Amino acid sequence: MSPTTRSREWKELATQLRADSIRSTTAAGSGHPTSSMSAADLLAVLLADYLYYDFDNPHSLNNDRLIFSKGHAAPLLYAVYKAAGAITDAEMLTLRQFGSRIEGHPTPILPWVDVATGSLGQGLPTGVGMAYVGKYLDKLPFKVWVLLGDSEMAEGSVYEALELGGHYELNNLIAIIDMNRLGQRGPTMLEWQSDVYAARARAFGWHAIEIDGLDVDAVDAAYKEALASDKPVCIVAKTKKGAGVSFLADHDNWHGKALPPADAEKALAELGNPTCDLIYKPNPPRPGTPAVGADPAAFIPPQYELGSKVATREAYGDALKALGAAKPEVVVLDGEVSNSTFSDKFKHAYPERFFESFIAEQQLVSAAVGMQALGKIPFASTFAAFFSRAYDQIRMGAISRANVRLVGSHAGVSIGEDGASQMALEDLAMIRGVHGSTVLYPSCATTTAHLTAQMATRKGIVYMRTTREKTPVLYGPDESFPIGGSKVLRHSDSDVACVIAAGITLHEALKAYETLKAEGINIRVIDLYTVKPIDAETVRTAALLSGGKLIVVEDHWPEGGLGDAVLEVFGGPVGIHPNITRLAVKDMPTSGKPAELLDAAGISAPHIVEAVKAAIAV
Repeated sequence: MSPTTRSREWKELATQLRADSIRSTTAAGSGHPTSSMSAADLLAVLLADYLYYDFDNPHSLNNDRLIFSKGHAAPLLYAVYKAAGAITDAEMLTLRQFGSRIEGHPTPILPWVDVATGSLGQGLPTGVGMAYVGKYLDKLPFKVWVLLGDSEMAEGSVYEALELGGHYELNNLIAIIDMNRLGQRGPTMLEWQSDVYAARARAFGWHAIEIDGLDVDAVDAAYKEALASDKPVCIVAKTKKGAGVSFLADHDNWHGKALPPADAEKALAELGNPTCDLIYKPNPPRPGTPAVGADPAAFIPPQYELGSKVATREAYGDALKALGAAKPEVVVLDGEVSNSTFSDKFKHAYPERFFESFIAEQQLVSAAVGMQALGKIPFASTFAAFFSRAYDQIRMGAISRANVRLVGSHAGVSIGEDGASQMALEDLAMIRGVHGSTVLYPSCATTTAHLTAQMATRKGIVYMRTTREKTPVLYGPDESFPIGGSKVLRHSDSDVACVIAAGITLHEALKAYETLKAEGINIRVIDLYTVKPIDAETVRTAALLSGGKLIVVEDHWPEGGLGDAVLEVFGGPVGIHPNITRLAVKDMPTSGKPAELLDAAGISAPHIVEAVKAAIAV
């Protein structure tokens, strides 16, 4: 086939992609046709000649990956799926309709979408995680193609991805910047300054290529060059928003606007009224077999002597190392604090499965989302406070139906002298608010070890909060800790109140129990090691068996943590309305010794004793 013939075919396919982007958004009455049209030539050449993908087997590990980081260009992605024969024209035209899997932004409801996009700046960081798998774990020859918009190049997460992609020399990662100059409300920061984008990419160790993104032959040459590079590649493609239609191309005020039927008819006529029936099956995946790791062994949980003092963060590291032997799919990422989170125990045992994310928490979470999409079991850990920087990545992970395990250490005022900037006091609320999430808060090394093992098979976003301070081991090795459960640590037939706590405050509650018992006051104490899903039955039973007096104690702000979780148990027609006292951190903490800060926050043992006495006096 002559180059001229191939160029003509690419142009015809690009015209179809533009036409279908217009047709689907006009049918929907909403969407982003012009943002889709600018990248049509880039995707036409990619689909026809450079994408190695089996649409009949989307979960094959040998497939190239295609991520639309500019998720609002979903009409173009669906037009590509139609051109590949994966969806019908009729389904494509259900864009944005209730009940359709052709959503306004891509989600994994479609089997060819690995991760949800639409919140800008997330596609490239997720692609980094996928590239980790291809280059360092499975050692397969697939490529990760990421289409970015130029507006999202203002996002800091993109630069975290650029720095990590360069650091790990991910030559299987190809970023394509659709530099169409116009954002939502006017010009982008750099408009068409492709040299600036390219210089930034090169500064992070990427090979950068500047092209006319509306010239299919230039696109073809760039893709050839990208495949031959020994570095990650950033293609800066100058395009025009609405390209292909004169009254749309590089015209402002069309962002996110579907063409009315009359304008759509005019635009399609200018495109030549294509029949939109071209089908291009991509190349089959490149051959290869995933690298074989060590054979899995039985999980042998670490054991701890009753009464000995072990920090739950250290028990997490012990369990992670044991889990690494049991499950070769387990991978660990950390945010340059592995000697504090104790994930370095895994790092020393399995360095090939440990990925340092440095102080780039958005990249940390995004990489985990990308890795789980390719069958890995990622654990990502850092100080609990710093997950707040990556909250958007966490919530988008839920939309991706991702199975990601997050572990946050150094939570609450009990960390001591470091002060408020390091104290996670909102993390339980933050993760409880994520759809389908699981929130764990162990108080003991034994509990931590067992929960860590269960996290590996738990679906969705799973978060475990660990404690900096060493605390007494409460349970022997034969205890079980099912997720969704709790432990009643102290009880009698004459309990007048119940204290519910987790983590550091559980140990304060046990101290309060001893003080009250010496005064002839019996209370029940519950270890609420699962905050979500909460053990509602045990909590309700406790209310019935302890005079309807509940005291919830937490090293967290009052909003969204243990107290709110317990209150939700009694919402609705449950027939039980206990008197609930809530002890939580209410004032901004300062530096100090852990015991001083717990007492100043009103969550230490003496304050629990006072709260119990006040409750039973009513």
